[in-house]
Amino acid sequence: MKRVLILCTGNSCRSQMAEELWETLGAGEWQAESAGSKPSGYVHPLAIQAMQELEIDLSTNTSKSLDQFKDQPFDLVVTVCDNAKESCPVFSGATETLHWPFDDPADATGSDDEKMHMFRRVRDEIKAKIESYL
Repeated sequence: MKRVLILCTGNSCRSQMAEELWETLGAGEWQAESAGSKPSGYVHPLAIQAMQELEIDLSTNTSKSLDQFKDQPFDLVVTVCDNAKESCPVFSGATETLHWPFDDPADATGSDDEKMHMFRRVRDEIKAKIESYL
């Protein structure tokens, strides 16, 4: 089984959605983990809601620090925000490292309905990127 680590800053939105999408789309061939350089301490409620629309449950996920993964081997490390790319250490155990920047849906403004539009867009962009990689 191959292992992927998805990194961002807070590990509350993008990397959480990417972790579960990768697990689902990887169809048992991939183990996905996610972490943040500065973990937020929570998973964003709108990220949970956006993923529920795809029948993927994030409600029990927690934000994790990249420190707990730094000595583990990964086939692939993917950064999903520019801050993570700049602040993350080199993972010497990673066979491949990719940078896929996505907008941060946590920065969305307006009503919850307006914010959900951005969460869905970013979720769908992440899903498409993973599908094209796999």
